[in-house]
Amino acid sequence: MTTAGRTGSAPRRRPLRALAWTAGTALLAAAVAAAATGFGGAGTGPAATGRTPPATAQVTRTTLTATKTVDGTLGYGDTFTVTAKSQGTITWLPAEGSTITRGHAVYSVDADRRPLLYGTMPLYRELRDGVEGKDVELLERNLDKLGYDGFDVDGTFTWATREAVEDWQEDLGLDVTGTVQPGDVVVADGRIRVAELRKPLGDTASGPVLDATGTTREVTVALDVADEHLVRKGMKATVELPDGATVNGKVKSVGKVATETTSGNDTATTIEVKVSVGGLKQPYDAAPVDVTIVSERRENVLAVPVGALLALAEGGYGVQVVEGAATRYAAVEVGMFADGKVEIEGVPEGATVAVPK
Repeated sequence: MTTAGRTGSAPRRRPLRALAWTAGTALLAAAVAAAATGFGGAGTGPAATGRTPPATAQVTRTTLTATKTVDGTLGYGDTFTVTAKSQGTITWLPAEGSTITRGHAVYSVDADRRPLLYGTMPLYRELRDGVEGKDVELLERNLDKLGYDGFDVDGTFTWATREAVEDWQEDLGLDVTGTVQPGDVVVADGRIRVAELRKPLGDTASGPVLDATGTTREVTVALDVADEHLVRKGMKATVELPDGATVNGKVKSVGKVATETTSGNDTATTIEVKVSVGGLKQPYDAAPVDVTIVSERRENVLAVPVGALLALAEGGYGVQVVEGAATRYAAVEVGMFADGKVEIEGVPEGATVAVPK
């Protein structure tokens, strides 16, 4: 789909069938049906005096952008489960839909908060004096971001690290031990959004407590494997929301595993593509959306309206060049179709061509 419809690109010198999903296909088919012109020699027909065609256009130098629109689902990305790893009773839980940031409580056990730390490595042992490793570095980095100082973020739990931990525990109203157990904190790679509570207040503080997601709005697309070549990580996309508004997005990931689904008699093989979007004020947790991706972009090319193309009896395509009161036919090489135009070679910039109605 182009900015005006669904399109794609056709390889050079390809038959008409290769253009099946371009926006110009209908116009091209009409042009083919309207004229099949033959001429010999080097590909330029003799001039013919006649009535000037009713519609004309100039060969212009431009940028063509081909796009494709696919269905997607707006949400918050993958869900993960926060699991309690201590004894006691759940005494506080956040509201579903709430956002939790670094240092704030994810839930409470026996009135003691379990704060959120940012990182990708879960804590698996007691952190205390003399311990070294990536988990210590994670703790130190978070303490530093929370405003505690006097220690180095170097992955070594020293007396200075212990003092910072003690200050942190005191500020949270916890028992001041100077050590950190795996069940004392929740680790996630950033801010989290509470998707669903898995335990009620008063339940035991072990096992799944709640399901959460990230806070970045994300669109999931089940992309047909035939279109996999159109997308790559980092490319821009436009997302149309249910109310008709559009927002900018970026391809976050392109799946490597193909999935086959069957609906009635139809079977589709797709890969999962994720598109991140920001700045949304749209209220839905999930909603169907249209995602438009730029599949190809050609800069500084010569182009004419698709309707100017004619099928030549000898094969290939041409255009009718208008020169004053006379016209002639010129063979052209066809490139990309987009925006109702087609890239051509064989006719100079500024030439006038007929556009049959």
